[in-house]
Amino acid sequence: MNATTDLEWLNFDIHGIVGVRIHSAAPAALQLRTMMGSFAVDREVPADIVVNRDLELMLDAAVVEDELAYNSTAVHFRRHHVQVVDDGTQYRVNGPGELLTTVLPLLDLAMVSRGAAMIHAATVGYLGRALALPAAGGTGKTSTIAKLMRRPGFSFMGDDWGFVTVDGRLLNYEKPMFIKPHHRAIYPSLFKGSRKPLVPVRLSRPLGRFTTVVHPHIVKYPKLADMSRRMSPEHRIVTAQQALPGVSVTQEAPLLMSVFVERYDGARTRVAERDTEWMVQRMLGNFNIEMPGFSRDVLAGLAATSHLSLGTFFDEKAKVLAGALAGVPSFVLQVPSVYSPDVASDDIVGVVENLLASLVGEGETPPGVGVA
Repeated sequence: MNATTDLEWLNFDIHGIVGVRIHSAAPAALQLRTMMGSFAVDREVPADIVVNRDLELMLDAAVVEDELAYNSTAVHFRRHHVQVVDDGTQYRVNGPGELLTTVLPLLDLAMVSRGAAMIHAATVGYLGRALALPAAGGTGKTSTIAKLMRRPGFSFMGDDWGFVTVDGRLLNYEKPMFIKPHHRAIYPSLFKGSRKPLVPVRLSRPLGRFTTVVHPHIVKYPKLADMSRRMSPEHRIVTAQQALPGVSVTQEAPLLMSVFVERYDGARTRVAERDTEWMVQRMLGNFNIEMPGFSRDVLAGLAATSHLSLGTFFDEKAKVLAGALAGVPSFVLQVPSVYSPDVASDDIVGVVENLLASLVGEGETPPGVGVA
């Protein structure tokens, strides 16, 4: 490539496994650069996933009402103004639509084909090893991360997404963190001085539900979607270094332990050990349900047009997860639904520390924590 062409493309190296190239003129370029910034490199990467603004010509396309147009190599999601091309060697994502939600499932597809898989989890390093805390949104992952970073031996990997490999490694995803009003006491430095106003804590959850309803419509327009993310009074978007100044970051480490965290309608926090297959299935399902709605639609659209076998894909991803979790202690940690994120994260941190100590034959169950 010549120098002019080089300047037209943004390059992202996903742990040396998958290369993503984004044309700088693509409507979603700013969004993708923000969300994938930790993987940005100043060199050309393999074009495993390519994002561009211009739709490619589709000959002999079949149609499904006004939803899809497709042929043997491409699917056009008409309502979302997005085209996915799969020529057997790369994925190309084209169009004027919001492409971030399209790239996410394609990145997982590409990673799985190479022995890695995306998970939805808080991830931390610990003394040269790594811990995965898969959980649904709103469980307390971001609050837990802040408190673990204050403990000796812990390092940051990610508060929302990560990757595991079939040979048992956890890979980080240092994407921006979404700080909400209830995080004020946990991340006080982010609320000092003149800052974007956030809604009161009592309004945060209702606004979040409203955002969930309108999100499928907003994502059709990338500039509006990017503005809504940045200007939303529901959250503030910051880097890990802004939220946790001076924090040590771990890029990858052998997986030491996995703890699935969930809220439940009970009176006390409790923890129980689970087998590998249980954790594989929970990780698989949790990632899918936590993807944006259109991300799930992309997988469904590819499957409905014979570009993807969902059964085969989920089987392959399950095998990657099983390899990553082989011999790794797995637990489910249930925290009462009535606990605030601050209280819940205190319990989560206490249980995690106790489980880590038990792996080396030390420690006792923290007071107030039941063992199922």
